[in-house]
Amino acid sequence: MTAKTKITLSASRDIPFDKLRLSQANVRHIKAGVSIEQLAEDIARRTLLASLTVRPLLDENGTETGLYEIPAGGRRFRALELLVKQKRLNKTAPVPCIVRLDGVAEEDSLAENIQRAPLHPLDQFRAFEAMRERGTGEEEIAAAFFVSTGVVRQRLKLASVSPALLDHYAEDDMTLEQLMAFTVNPDHARQEQVWAAIAQSHLKEPHTIRRMLTESTVRASDRRARFVGLDAYEEAGGTILRDLFQSDNGGWLQDASLLDRMVAEGLNDAAQDIAAEGWKWIETAPEFAYGHSFGLRRLIGDPVEPTEEETAAYEALKAEYAQLEDQYDGTEDLPDAVDARLGEIEDAMEACQTRPLTFDAEEMARAGVFVSIDHGGVLRIERGYVRPEDEMLVEQPDAHSEDAQVPASAGDASVSNGIMSEPDEEPEDDGIKPLPDRLVAELTAHRTLALRNALGGDPDLAFLAALHAMCLKLFYRYAPDTCLEIDAKSVGFSAQAPGLTESASAQAIDARHNGWAAHLPKASGDLWDSLATFNAETRHALFAHCVGLTVNAVDEAYHRRPGALTHADRIAQATGLDMAEIGWRPTVDSYLGRVTKARILAAVAEAKGNARAQLIDHLKKPEMASEAETLLADSGWVPEPLRTPPVEVEVPETSMDNAETPSEGQDMPSDDADRFDVEETAAEDGERAIDPEAAGGNDDPEPKDALQAAE
Repeated sequence: MTAKTKITLSASRDIPFDKLRLSQANVRHIKAGVSIEQLAEDIARRTLLASLTVRPLLDENGTETGLYEIPAGGRRFRALELLVKQKRLNKTAPVPCIVRLDGVAEEDSLAENIQRAPLHPLDQFRAFEAMRERGTGEEEIAAAFFVSTGVVRQRLKLASVSPALLDHYAEDDMTLEQLMAFTVNPDHARQEQVWAAIAQSHLKEPHTIRRMLTESTVRASDRRARFVGLDAYEEAGGTILRDLFQSDNGGWLQDASLLDRMVAEGLNDAAQDIAAEGWKWIETAPEFAYGHSFGLRRLIGDPVEPTEEETAAYEALKAEYAQLEDQYDGTEDLPDAVDARLGEIEDAMEACQTRPLTFDAEEMARAGVFVSIDHGGVLRIERGYVRPEDEMLVEQPDAHSEDAQVPASAGDASVSNGIMSEPDEEPEDDGIKPLPDRLVAELTAHRTLALRNALGGDPDLAFLAALHAMCLKLFYRYAPDTCLEIDAKSVGFSAQAPGLTESASAQAIDARHNGWAAHLPKASGDLWDSLATFNAETRHALFAHCVGLTVNAVDEAYHRRPGALTHADRIAQATGLDMAEIGWRPTVDSYLGRVTKARILAAVAEAKGNARAQLIDHLKKPEMASEAETLLADSGWVPEPLRTPPVEVEVPETSMDNAETPSEGQDMPSDDADRFDVEETAAEDGERAIDPEAAGGNDDPEPKDALQAAE
């Protein structure tokens, strides 16, 4: 049996630095990894950790010259060279080297670079953790390895994940992105539960892991968290889960009960301060349902006049703004400081113009306030709402006054079988008495019919009267100051959809309504005269707003109204309503979490195709709904009840002129002829009887444009 040849290792020796030369056989020509400067600092800190590979440099005759070339270890040589130039290393300092005599120089360089196994990231994470456990601070670790402190915190966070999950990562069962997602919740048991739930799934997206780990928490962007403040929450003992690997908008608040208690305390403190103003009642809630003030009368307050100091401050801000505008006029890109200052001035001027309101003390004594939190976490105070039961009763006229009317049962007429009749004999009394009820009713019946005829012949005045009636109902609630039996109702919603109050439509309606309310008179008795001064464009805008408030297209199971819903479709067609375009999105809360799995898959298939739907068809419903929300985001898909039906165009067989207007010599049906005669007569009478200025026409050279004022 032949004995195996023993391996002889290359000799190692210390060679002075000035005897070393960089070989052209080094295969590394592209810079990568740690820079020469950083490597030099590392050698200065820890000395040289790996020897250089060298070969004797021969002359033309093949004789050693006493110099050595370096085919492998060129970066280390450059780092040593930098230290010599910086006079931090002697040029004759001995350098540990391995002297190679056999083989090819390029092979030495290539083998050293290829056969070097890269460090697994988990080993780096654990090494950082071991250093910290031995007392090395994060800043020291960062300085030692030339990385930022943030990188060190990330590596330490990854090392803190459940050991069982780290083992999966080490075996490549889990990606680094998935491991990053598990760091948002430090609970190892919960981490392992989530991994077990998704391990067999085809979808293990990091966002799914984060959602499952934070499903019982409250986002820091939530209105309640913004209202309380993250610092105050943490001072009270609350913990915040944070994501070090992507933007988390402040993280997740883990103790929801603590947060709710702090919110309630903050709202109650605000309510106590407001109660001192003299209101009858105050209601508090983090968020009120949309339409919570429907059916209540809103008080209109008077703005507090600014003081001399406030006026002077406003004028100073205005002058500074004008000066900066003039100074940088024509400049395309303003300096950041100037742009920021202009923004500050605009905010300050707006705050000066937003004046606090004062209310009548007697009205405040029967009105109340809603205190809540707006979407940005700012306290929202809605003052001056009167409930129906707190309204002041209308005083009845004195029975002995001239304006009083005697009841039918005790006066001039008697009632028998529902038919009113005059008394048999008139009492002999020469004094002036109130007119009999029956006579008053008969006389005003004639007047009512005449008013109907006159108003029906004057479209402009009829429009004004209808607008007046709707404004009374929608802005003054309980003012019975109209003879028109038009009932305009803005009803609340029995179904409070998530996000309804914060929707773009709700915000726009509230802003427009508040603008109009601020520019209408405070007393309902002054409304007619005020509306009469508006020009046609302003009236139309206000009329459209009032009509819009009366729309009710809610489809309720206990109140079927197929005709009303069909009419809603017609209005949606006419306005070109697109619910996706105005911001509605299918989320877990708004739709996907409240329908069956079959409907979720049908929605994804319709919007994204069957292939996308098949990717999630194996998931449980909560995970399926979450994944569907991501897939449907910005797809434009909306469920059937939110869709506007396409407009069906029908071509009539005859023109409208031929269909509705009788041709010359054609007999008009008697009923239609009578109707046309009545309308023409009424129009003529209306023109003769009604003064255009009194009717609120456009003869006023400078009509009040409340729409522009409101906007």
